[in-house]
Order: sequence, then structure tokens, then C-alpha cells
Amino acid sequence: MEFHNLYSFFKGTALLCGVVLFPLSCTSVARHRGDEVQYWLTKGDGSVKLQLQTPVKLVNTPNDFQNIEIDNSQKFQYVDGFGYTLTGGSVEVINRLSPSKRKALLNELFGKDKNSISVSYLRLSIGASDLDGEVFSYDDLPEGQTDVSLSKFSLSKNKALIAMLQEILAINPKIKIIAAPWSPPVWMKDNEKSKGGSLKPEFYDVYARYFVKYIQEMKKKGIDIDAITPQNEPLHPGNNPSLYMPSTQQGDFIKNHLGPVFKANGIRTKIVVYDHNCNKPEYAIDILKDPEAYRYIDGSAFHLYEGDISALTTVHNTFPDKNLYFTEQWTGSKGSFNEDLNWHTKNVIIGSMRNWSRTALEWNLANDPQYGPHTEGGCTECKGAITISDNENFTRNVAYYIIAHASKFVPAGSQRIASTQTDHLSTVAFMTPSGKIVLIVHNDHKEDENFNIKFAGKTAAVRISGQSAATYIF
Repeated sequence: MEFHNLYSFFKGTALLCGVVLFPLSCTSVARHRGDEVQYWLTKGDGSVKLQLQTPVKLVNTPNDFQNIEIDNSQKFQYVDGFGYTLTGGSVEVINRLSPSKRKALLNELFGKDKNSISVSYLRLSIGASDLDGEVFSYDDLPEGQTDVSLSKFSLSKNKALIAMLQEILAINPKIKIIAAPWSPPVWMKDNEKSKGGSLKPEFYDVYARYFVKYIQEMKKKGIDIDAITPQNEPLHPGNNPSLYMPSTQQGDFIKNHLGPVFKANGIRTKIVVYDHNCNKPEYAIDILKDPEAYRYIDGSAFHLYEGDISALTTVHNTFPDKNLYFTEQWTGSKGSFNEDLNWHTKNVIIGSMRNWSRTALEWNLANDPQYGPHTEGGCTECKGAITISDNENFTRNVAYYIIAHASKFVPAGSQRIASTQTDHLSTVAFMTPSGKIVLIVHNDHKEDENFNIKFAGKTAAVRISGQSAATYIF
């Protein structure tokens, strides 16, 4: 049995989920008083996971520790949220839980109480991703047929996902959703296969209307799609499903088809370009340089399987009035808790936020112990934030804690503010809508680090364990 928070445990507050006693906190984040700084810690060795520590005070007593200075007069981007991709595979395995365990898990993930991690943003696939049990689109036809009127368009393959989204929205009606296709219907593609190929130019307008149908049909189900990207990983045609869509094609599609069709149909869903790795910021920049495409585009999205997270700032500096989104990073079956916690906290959470992103999303929400379901040719090593073992038991993996250190404490509508860093301590700070300060700190040093949180002339002396992540709230 794993006790995530002995402090909460001895106060008698706990939630039984599967076989794991899960007390996140015996004290609400909102109950701190005055200059008290509450903080939660996760150690890279896994011995402490999102555990509430003894509070410290902001005082006027000087010391010789290094300072992390927070300046709330310097304000940057607003935050839309933190979360995961809710794949079809995630839905399938979560639905294997007994009704009581399933309900408890969804409330733990998306609720707002002290035992929840308050996930505030989800990514969906339009049609199948590679972490669905099968490949499908919303307009699949026998070979040789086309459907330019989209009369056979249907969300029937997404019934289970839609039902779960409706439950999630009942828990958190304000959760935001971004959606991306892995592939169009194969009859629109030049190779007529789910894997690879490109969108035929004669179907650009039809495909634009396909997006409109998707948004409208989801709306009828009570699900608002806040943003879409025209293609997941457009420079990676080797996945199943996938599509090759270089920037020239994506720019043409948005400028001459998707943007005008959205406008004509009164679609207010944001159009976000690229949705691929940080090694190619020029992809987004090239599209945004076109003034006709530019007017339809809200921003650009990135992953970090290649390149450096600073690519987001490269795009921001070129087009400062366009938004940025970090939409995917996986944890794999061969990674360790320590390596993943530290790399992802530094790069995905702190790195994306310090480089102007409005979101930080890990990849798959849930899977089974064999890293399924997935398509034939899909990812066989992607590890979900949650592993569903059977109908009564599940495990919280490293991606759960990576996101929780932000999502639990930094609600949508928070604004990034200035915070300094040191040689070993990476940081990002926020002002929440209720006026709280939240500071996330990562220590990449093997040794513990002493430092001061310095704010408004006062300091709080704290010690963070080596190779650990901590969130401080005051």
C-alpha cells in the first residue's frame, strides 16, 4: 500500500481508489492564511508523490541562501490549462473499471475538491489516433467510393468517448478541448491508405467541411471544441494513422478552404497550426507569414520529441500576438520515474510555460499493462498517466504527477509572472484568478538545495530534495 501523503493520512482524510489509499491533502489549497507558504513535493526516487509538506512562513529574517525572486508586476501569457489526450484507448480501459472505481477516478482527475488533481484541458483525436483499438474516420466508405456531400458522416465510432466527455463536463463544465486528426478518410488521400500519403487538392474543400461537421456534431452532444489543428504531426507520415502535410499544403488548406469555410459557417473554434516538434519552428512561421492565412490562425502547437522548447519563443518573438500551445509529450515503457519526472517537469511544465505556451499536455491518459489498445503500427510503448489493471485496480504513473504539480494548483485563467532561476533550480510562477501565487520548482541537482522564495520584500526559506519537483502556494 502506497501512502502519498502521511500528513493527510494521520488527519484521517483519504480516498480509496482501487487498492491504493490516496490522500492528496488534508488541507484545501485555499485554506492557507497570511504569509504561510504551503507546498507539495514529488521526489524522483518515487518515495514521495505529491505529498503536502510542513508549511513555511514568508518573513523578514535575512539568510545566505540563494534566492528565487517572484515579481508579479511582470506579467506574461494567460494559461488555458494542463492535461492529457483522451484517446479512444483511454476510454476503453477506463470503462473496464467497476462503476464505483470509474466514477472515483474521473472525479479524482477532473474534480475540484482537495482529493482531485483538477485537469483543465484535454486533447482529442478527430477520428482514430494510433492509440485507438482500430483505425477509423467519420466517413469510411468501400474502396473506390467518395462522399463529397459528407452525407455518410457519423460520430458512431466515438459513442463511448462522447459519453465519457459528457461525464467529464458534468464534473468540470469549463474544461477546454483541442482536437486534431491523425488522418482524413482514406478516399481523400492520394495513396488511399490510413498510413502516410497526402490530402488530394480536389478534396481540400470537402475536408474543410468535414471539420465543420465534426465541430457541429460534437456541439449537438454538448461538447464545445475550443481549438483544432489541421493535422497531428504533419511531418511524420510513418504512424498509423497519419498524413504528410508540409507547411505549403497546410497554409493553402487554411487560407483558401478551412478558414473561409469556418467563417461562412460561423465556426468560432480556433485554428492552430503545426502540432509537431520543436525542431521546425519555421513550419509555423512560414504559414503565419502569409497575411491571408494569418488572419484565420489563433496560434501554433508543439511537441518535443526533437528540438528545444525555446522554439516556442522563436515563434512568439516573430508573431507576438499569436498564441502558443504545448500539446503532446509521451512517457514510455522503458523510462524511469526519476528520469521522466525530472525531464518533463523541466521541459514540458516549466519549459513550455516560460516559453509562452498556454497549455502543457502529456500524451495518453490511460492504457492497460501491455500499453494497449493501439492500432496495428501504432505506438507499442506509450505509457499512460494511469494504468488500468482490472475492473478494481489502477496505478498512477509518472505523467499523473508531472501534470498534477501544475493542474491541481494553477487553474485556467491564471497568468504567468516573473520568477528567477539558478544553476540547478528551474522555476515558473503564476498569479491565479483568486490572487494566489503559485511557484513550481524543479531541482535537477542530485543533492538537496536550500533557497529562499523571495516576494514583496519577504523571504521563505525552503529546502528541496535532489532531483525533485515541488509546488509552492501562498
